Amino acid sequence: MLISKQLYRPMEISWLAFNYRVLQEAQDPRVPLIERFRFLGIYSNNQDEFFRVRVATLKRLGEMKPDQFRPRAGEDPRKTLKKLNDIILKQRLEYERVQNLLVSELEKENIFFADENNLSPKQYEFAHKYFVQKVRPGLMPVMLDQSGQFPDLEDDALYMVVILQNKNLKDNRYALTRIPTDTLSRFLVLPRKGGKKYLMFLDDVIRLGLDSLFYPFDFESVQGYTIKLTKDADLDLDDDLSESYLKKISRGLKKREEGQPVRFVFDSKMPAFFIEFLKKGIRLRNNDAFIPGSRYHNLKDLINLPNLGSDKLVYTPMPALPHIRIKAFARLFPIIREKDLLIHFPYHSFNNFIDLLREASIDSKVKSIKITLYRLAKDSNVINALINAIRNGKKVTAVIELQARFNEKSNVEYSTLLHEEGARVIYGVPGLKVHAKLCLITRRENDKDVRYAAIGTGNFNEDSSRVFSDVTLLTAHPGITKEVDQAFIFINQNFEIGKYKHLLLSPFKMRKTITQLIKREIRWAKEGYKAFIHLKLNNLVDQDIISSLYEASKAGVEIRLNVRGMFCPVTDIGKAETRNIESIAIIDRYLEHTRIYFFGNKGDELCYISSADLMRRNLDRRMEVTCPILDPDLKQELRDFFHIQWKDNVKARLLDNGLTNPYRLQPDGIPFQAQPEFYKYLIAKKESDTKTV
Repeated sequence: MLISKQLYRPMEISWLAFNYRVLQEAQDPRVPLIERFRFLGIYSNNQDEFFRVRVATLKRLGEMKPDQFRPRAGEDPRKTLKKLNDIILKQRLEYERVQNLLVSELEKENIFFADENNLSPKQYEFAHKYFVQKVRPGLMPVMLDQSGQFPDLEDDALYMVVILQNKNLKDNRYALTRIPTDTLSRFLVLPRKGGKKYLMFLDDVIRLGLDSLFYPFDFESVQGYTIKLTKDADLDLDDDLSESYLKKISRGLKKREEGQPVRFVFDSKMPAFFIEFLKKGIRLRNNDAFIPGSRYHNLKDLINLPNLGSDKLVYTPMPALPHIRIKAFARLFPIIREKDLLIHFPYHSFNNFIDLLREASIDSKVKSIKITLYRLAKDSNVINALINAIRNGKKVTAVIELQARFNEKSNVEYSTLLHEEGARVIYGVPGLKVHAKLCLITRRENDKDVRYAAIGTGNFNEDSSRVFSDVTLLTAHPGITKEVDQAFIFINQNFEIGKYKHLLLSPFKMRKTITQLIKREIRWAKEGYKAFIHLKLNNLVDQDIISSLYEASKAGVEIRLNVRGMFCPVTDIGKAETRNIESIAIIDRYLEHTRIYFFGNKGDELCYISSADLMRRNLDRRMEVTCPILDPDLKQELRDFFHIQWKDNVKARLLDNGLTNPYRLQPDGIPFQAQPEFYKYLIAKKESDTKTV
C-alpha cells in the first residue's frame, strides 16, 4: 500500500533526522563536555555507515531503470539523493560549528589540542620519541606516480597522502600510508606546558616524523594530508546453492573490499593539482560524493577521547544494580521456574545472563543449550560459556547469523571456533536473516524435560549491553518455551514452521497479527471504548503499518510513539490521519534499543517485547520473535518503564515535520530525565522489596 508523499518521509531522510538528534546531544550544554565530544564521534560513525549502506543503495537504485524496482511512496532515488546532499551539507556545516565550539569549551577547562607546529621543546621530544618507538615501525608507505596506478584503499580507513616537494614540480614524489588507528590510540597525551594539558592527534604525530620516514629521498619540503574513502558495503551474495554459506560470506567480504566508492573526504587545504591526481587514481565517478573537509577525518575516534579534566566532564557513574529477585550466588533455575523475570540492560548487569549460561554449563541435569547469535562482544564470554558447556558434555546448538552487517568477519571466526569445539553450528536460514534473540536451555527434572528461555530485544553481547538499553525475559512458561523450541526446529528444518499461540514470528505471523491488533483497537474506539496503541521501538518505516496507524488515529485511537531512529510518518500537518498521534524520540547516555508494543485491548492490556522494528525487512525478510509478557507484575514494570520514558522533558524530542527535533518541555518546567529516573525506579523497587522481607 503506497502512502501519499505528504504522509510519508523517505527513510533515508528520516535517518538523517535521527542522526541530527545525535548531533543535538553534542550541542546540549547540559551534557558533560567530554560526553559531548563522544556524541560527535557517534554522529561521525553513524554518518560513515549511512554512506556505506543507504547512500550506496540509492546510487545502485538510481542506476537502474524505474521499472526494475519498487519506489517507496513514489520517491525517485535520484531525487532522494539530491535532497540528501542538501541535508548532508547543512549538517556538515553544523557539525564543524559544534566541533569548534567544543574545542573552545575544552580550552576553558585548560585542555588544548596541539599539532606538530606548536609544541614546546619537551613536548616535541616526547612526541618524536613516541613516533620513532611506536608509530614509525608500523608505517609502510606506498610510493605513487602520475601514471594512474593507485593502490586499492580500504573502506573507511584513514590514510595520509604525502607530497615530497622540490622547486621543480616535475621532480615531486608522492606517497601514501595508512594511519594505524586500529592498533594505536588516535590521541596522544602530551606533557603539560605551563599548567595546561595537551592532546595531539596521531595524524599530527605522523606529520611531525615525516622527514625521518622519507630520509632516502632528496626533497625541500614535505606535507601530509589525510584522506578517507567510503565504499559500498553490500556483500553482493549470489544464489549458488552448491557453494557453502560460509564460503559465500567469506567471498562476499573480499568483494566488499572492492566495492564502489561512494564518498571521498579530503583535506581542503590540499593543492588543487594533487586533488585531481587523487581523483583519477581512486577512479571516482562524477556522481560520487567528493567532500572537502578539515585536517582531521574519521572523527568517530572522538568516542574514545580521553578525559584529562575533572569528573564533571563525564557522566556521573550509574553502576549496574542487583536484580530484585536474583540474590548473590543463588541458583537461577529455581528463581526462573518460580516466576518470570525481566533483566533491564544496562541498569542490570549482563553478568546475570553469563551466570545463567555458566550454571547451565556445569549443571548435570542440563542436557542442551540452543542460542541465536547476531552480534557478539570482541572477547565474548557468551562464546566462552558455550564452549565450557560443550566440554561438560552438553549439546550446544548455535545459530550464527553470518550476514550481521559489519560483524560478518568476527561471526565467521566465532562459528569456526564453536564448530571446532563440537557445537552444532547453523548459519542462519536461506533467504532470511535470523535476527531473533533467543536462548533455550533444556533440563531434566523429575523424569521430564523442563525448558528455560531467554528472549531479548537486543544482542547477547556484554559490550553493547553497557550502552544499549534493552530488556531480556527469562521464563520457564511451558507454552512460551515450547514455542521457542519450535522456532529452533524451524531454523534447523526450514520446512517445519510450527504453530504458535504466544510468539509472533516474522516473516510468518507478526505483520498479520500487528495489523489485526491495530484494527481491533479501531473497532473498540468506534464502539466507544478507550482504545490506545503505545509503541517504543527504534524505527517506524513500514508503509502498510503506518497506513494502519493513520486509520486508527482517524478512528480516535490514542497513539503514542517513542521512536529513537528512523521515523517515516508525518504527524503534524493538521490532517485527520495524524490528529491522535503523539511522537517523541529520546537520545541520552544510553542508546534506547528496547522494543515494546502495548495495545489497549478493551481494558485487558496486551504487552509484547520484540527483536523487531516495524520495517519491511523485519516483518518480511528476517526471522524475528515478538513475545507476550504474561506476568501481570512484569507487564506493569514495562508499563512503568514506558510511562517514565513518556514523561521525559530533558532528552525527549518532538518528531516534528520540519525535522528540527525540538526538545519537549513540560508546562511546569520541572526537569524529568527518563534514564536516571528509571534507575531510581529500580532502586526504589529493590529497597521496597528489602523492607517487605
